[in-house]
Amino acid sequence: MKNLRNLPIFTCLFLLVFIPMRAEAVPPPSPAGGNYLVLDGENDHAILDFETFGLLLPKDTDEFTFEAWVYPIPLPNTDIHAMVLSQQVMIDIVSHNHGEFQGLKVLLNVSKEDFMIRFLAHLARDVGHTIMSPAPLKLPANQWNHIAFQGGKGQKTTVIVNDFFRSTGGEKGIILAHDADKITSFGGHPQDFTLGGCDAKIPFHKRHSWGYFAGYIDEVRISKTVRYNTTKRGFTPQKKFKNDAKTVALWHFDESRGIRKFLDTSGNAYHLVGKNGAQTGGTLAVEAEGKLAITWGRLKR
Repeated sequence: MKNLRNLPIFTCLFLLVFIPMRAEAVPPPSPAGGNYLVLDGENDHAILDFETFGLLLPKDTDEFTFEAWVYPIPLPNTDIHAMVLSQQVMIDIVSHNHGEFQGLKVLLNVSKEDFMIRFLAHLARDVGHTIMSPAPLKLPANQWNHIAFQGGKGQKTTVIVNDFFRSTGGEKGIILAHDADKITSFGGHPQDFTLGGCDAKIPFHKRHSWGYFAGYIDEVRISKTVRYNTTKRGFTPQKKFKNDAKTVALWHFDESRGIRKFLDTSGNAYHLVGKNGAQTGGTLAVEAEGKLAITWGRLKR
């Protein structure tokens, strides 16, 4: 009977210890809700085969927005140049100690736990093709961040991280390249549309190759319009992205855990395929000491 009387005490002690431990072990919930793409930073990625799908934005596209929710995780090898997204637009992140942006990291107040994110566009010009590269922005690690890259003819080109943005370019704006054979100008990268990296270790600099993104990606939307009005405050989306007439592709990654084919909900059937273990993951909301746990656990545990 004495042991039975002590059972509630032991149960309370177990819950006090176990629940915070479990809270630190689960991945963070996505701001959009539902599941998300899980990438380990080794060789995971998702792909749309170019031979099957071609380029996502056609020749007559005069406005665009590429956007996603991303949660980057630092790896032990901190000097990385990781590809987040790639084709007509390329988005990549570099670690705090990457030599290419040593001066800029001080200006952006980049800590050892942060990254810098860069947005590149392969442009159509009257003579040849070139690449427009706005200055990188700070990308905090170990948290969800909304990122977006938008522009077009007659529009300023804007890069966005959460509610911070930077606009560049004049009134004429930019038009994306549509001939895939020219989309190799920046040191080379696949003609396929990819998320999280690519199969080949393609060099883009004398000392570096494209790396793989480690962390989580959710709500990737590609649009034939400029989505965000940066003149107002609080323009970071608070819910799932919607499909409309201007949506080219939209991946929610809400398939069941462990699925490696990710459905395009735009109706255009651009269904992504996970390679080398890229798959959907999810989370359970756990309250610990009155706060929602957002610490990340081991990937693919």
